[in-house]
Order: sequence, then C-alpha cells, then structure tokens
Amino acid sequence: MSGVNDSLEKLNSISKYPTALLTKIFESVSEGIMITDKNKRIELVNPAFEFVTGYKRDEVIGKTPAVLQSGVHEIQFYLDMWQMIRQEGIWQGEIWNRRKTGDVYPEWLTIVGVANDDGEITNYCGIFSDLSERKIVENELEKRLLTDSLTEVSNRFAYIERMDNLLESTSTISHSVQHAVYFLDLDRFKQINDTLGNAVGDTILVEVAKRLKTLLKNKDIIARYGGDEFIITLTNVKSAKEAANFAEQIIGIIEQPLDINGQDIFISTSIGISMYPIDGETTEQLIHCADKAMTYSKKNGLNDYAFYFDELKTDSQRVLLLDSELRRAIESRDFELHFQPKISMENEEIQGVEALIRWKCESLGFVSPAEFIPYAEETGLIIPLSEVIIAKACEAVIEMRQYGFKTPVAINISSIHFKQQNFLDSVQAILERYNTPANNFEIEVTERTVMNSANETVSKLVRLKNMGFKISIDDFGTGYSSLSYLVRFPLDYLKIDRSFIQHIGSLDEKQAVVDAIIQMSHRLKMKVVAEGVEQAQQVDILRKMNCDIIQGYYYSKPLPLHELMEFLEYWEIEHQGRN
Repeated sequence: MSGVNDSLEKLNSISKYPTALLTKIFESVSEGIMITDKNKRIELVNPAFEFVTGYKRDEVIGKTPAVLQSGVHEIQFYLDMWQMIRQEGIWQGEIWNRRKTGDVYPEWLTIVGVANDDGEITNYCGIFSDLSERKIVENELEKRLLTDSLTEVSNRFAYIERMDNLLESTSTISHSVQHAVYFLDLDRFKQINDTLGNAVGDTILVEVAKRLKTLLKNKDIIARYGGDEFIITLTNVKSAKEAANFAEQIIGIIEQPLDINGQDIFISTSIGISMYPIDGETTEQLIHCADKAMTYSKKNGLNDYAFYFDELKTDSQRVLLLDSELRRAIESRDFELHFQPKISMENEEIQGVEALIRWKCESLGFVSPAEFIPYAEETGLIIPLSEVIIAKACEAVIEMRQYGFKTPVAINISSIHFKQQNFLDSVQAILERYNTPANNFEIEVTERTVMNSANETVSKLVRLKNMGFKISIDDFGTGYSSLSYLVRFPLDYLKIDRSFIQHIGSLDEKQAVVDAIIQMSHRLKMKVVAEGVEQAQQVDILRKMNCDIIQGYYYSKPLPLHELMEFLEYWEIEHQGRN
C-alpha cells in the first residue's frame, strides 16, 4: 500500500481533502479509477480497475493507457479525445477497451486533467464504468424493437423501417413496380381471449404467424402490427387480380382449424388491401389506406377482403366537426382530468398520480384521446391543449391540498409542446398564475422526446429540475434509446412500457429484460415504475425484482378527482389499519 499512499499524498497536495478520505473513496467505489502522471504513465489504479480490466496494479504501473486499447477506434478518435482534454480539461464518452483476457468491452469513461496551484497539469485521472451489462439490455431492447417476442415476426417498428427502405429503392428503379399491403385483423379474437384465456389466444397468434410466413417470398414483409393485427407487403405484384388471389390464400390458410389441447378452434380474418403507388407512395399512406379497407371489410361481413377505394377516405365532415369542437373545447377548457394512482412496492403508500385527459363532447360524444391527441399534434392545437391540462392539474393540486392530500401529480408533456422555445416560460407562467410550486408535480416525457435534440433536451430538463419538478421518462422500451444514453439526463423515474409487463408472467425473455432494466435503472439512481399492471402474478414478479412503483388497473383505474380523493382517504385508512 505504500505506492498507493505515496500517490494519494501527491494528489492530496493539490486537493483540499485529506489522504485518508481519498484512500477510502479510492478503494471503495465501484467505478474503475486510473491516475497517470503528466506524461500519461500510469501511477495508480484502484481495485475496481483491477476487477474490470483483469490487470493487477503491478502489471500496468509505468505503462500508458494504450495497454487497454481495443483496436476498435481509429487513431483520430484518440487525437480528438486528447485535444478536447487539452482545451476543456475534461473528456467524457463511450469507449471500447480490451481486458487482459483479450475480451473487448464498452465503458463510459471520464478523463480530467489535474492541475497544481500554478495551473500546470501534473496528473490525469480516468474514471470509468463497465457498460457490458447495459449493452446486454440494449441488445435485448433492440431485438424487441425489431421482433415481436410472441410470434417472432417483425413488429410495427421493423415493418415501417423495412417498408421505407423498400419504397425508397422502388422509387429509384421504376414507377411501374407495384406492391400490395394487406392489413389483417382476426375476427372475434377478443371473444376467444375472454372465453378460452390469453394463453390460448397467444397460441393462436403464434400459429397464425407461422401459417402466414409459409405464403411469402424472400422479399415479402410480414409483421405483427399490434394485438390481433398483422400486416403483410407482397412485393412486385403484377395486377390487382394477383393481389386478390393472395388475399384469398390468406383467408384459406387461416380458416383451417387449429388443434389446441385436442379441441378444434376455428378463426377467420378480415383484410384490407392498398396498392403502391396507386393508393399512396409512403408507408404511412399505404398502412392508413389498408387499415380503412380492413374496417370496411369487417363491417360488411367477416372473413373477407376489400381493396381501398376513394370513398373510404376519412369522413371530412367528422374531421371538420372534430376541429371546430376541439378548438371550442380548448377555449372553454371543456375537459376533465382523471388520475391513476401509483403505489410504492416498499410500503404500499401512494407515491403519486398520473393525470390523464378526458373529453366528452356534446356533438361527438366521448372522444378518445387516441383520436383527438394525434389530431391536436398534427394541427398545433396540442400546445394550447397542453397548457389547459397543466392548468387543470394545478387546480386539482389546489383542491387536494384543501382536503389535506399532498399527492404529487404527473403531467404528460407532448414532444411538440416540449420543443417550443417558450415551453419553460409558459409552464412557469401557469404555476405562478395558480401559485402552485413545481414540487407538486412530475413531468413525464416520452423516450422519443429525449432522443431528439439531446443537448437542448438536457438543458430544458435541468431547468425543470431546478424549478422543482421531478422528471420521468415514459413508455421506456418503445423507442430507440438505451440506458447508457439516458445517463446524460437528470431523470428521477423510468416508466417501463406496459407492453413489457403484459406477458411478464408467461414469457421468460420479458422477465429477463424487465429485471435488467430495473437493476440498471437503480444503478443510475432512478426509481422504476411499472405501467399497465393488472394481475397479482405481475405484482409478485415485480416485487421480487425490486421494482419501486406499480401503476395499473390492479390497484385502480383512472379516477375523476372526487373519486380519487375518496380513494386516497380509503387507502390512507386501510394502510394505517395494517400498520
């Protein structure tokens, strides 16, 4: 230990902290630490360095960090890194290094220059975390982003990406090439699930996917679009007749009975067909048209197909009515917030509630957020609508405080609203208008929101944190981010998307991914919220994984404010009674 103490004494000469404290920190932290002299010769490493790299201290002392180089990076990478250290005094980033065993591994590395009182660099200090476990999680997430875990065909994200590539390449080759897009919806599938159970439903979906794959050529595309919906692209179609013949093949192969536990199960499908380039030249247009045709087919008799035709275009009268009614509702603040409780797994206390918007229109009836939120985002109405939601959340907080409830309220922020230059000012103005401090609230932004314009996002999130907000990343797992990427952001909570939780009791790979996300989130000092929890089995599994917070119908559906306060009062009495 004399060499360690000598080096720490040297550092102590330029540090305000005592050597004993530096030694304790140096020996105890889980991050690897390497200290070099000004010529980049290694003087000191800590036990975590030895554990991660496999090198003992005596094997690297006097050598340069080049002993760890993996060969993954070009020489320019290292030149740029050291140039930044010389200019800024610090470098941070992901780097691939090599262990003593020869294994290449990723790490998050910070290098800082250590200067004496005269400003002269005397040492460099490198601190790193092994990202290997995170990369495993990222690979699982990437697989999930490309593949439906149940049926093992592509999911909607992969389908859209492959279709975009197909259409891009097609447009450069010939305008005479046609493709057919088939949107399939299994008939009465909900009834099957309700009567025979989800396990049988899952078996049916797997078998349908297998049967559909037998009909495809190499360049054709198949995906499970969601729930009981599949989508297929038949490439290089010669005519509408060929497209129709293929639809009949689909119907024929699906209506063959399935033997499940000795029982014949009969299913059918409704199909909508759109043709490239007649019905659209983009993936979005073709999916939209095929979906509309499928709805028409289902309404006019099950187990059939229909081509898209012009009369199936979105009802212009409803769009006009939706537009005018939505504008009127925003002006008159004619919305209601419902609140879904979030329950601590540790002590079963209510940690907060999520505010969810509801709209009942006199002329349109109950309008689903799935309809009016996307329209609001398309038209820019989402910005004034979001401001109404924030204002109503403030009113709810004020009313709850009057009854003695101090429950934090989570507010979902649209990415479009978040990107506005005056977003922070508008939020601050609403809080000041209602005299409600920001520490009463939690801001939820989606994974895709933080992925866009990362530097600007970090800046805004830091300002929100400084104002007093807690920050959550919502729907984690549905975008393209990674846990190592999220370390850049000042996040308090990570909400695992309900699609991971839905089959956590029946699919081992779902459990593995969720468990890894929870463990890595905890290492990043984030608490984890599981969304869409509906079953006791899911609660038990999540408890064993040390998930922090549960949200879902298992505890409560979203409630109007007066019902929420009744629920809060009931929960408080029940919880006190148990203790």
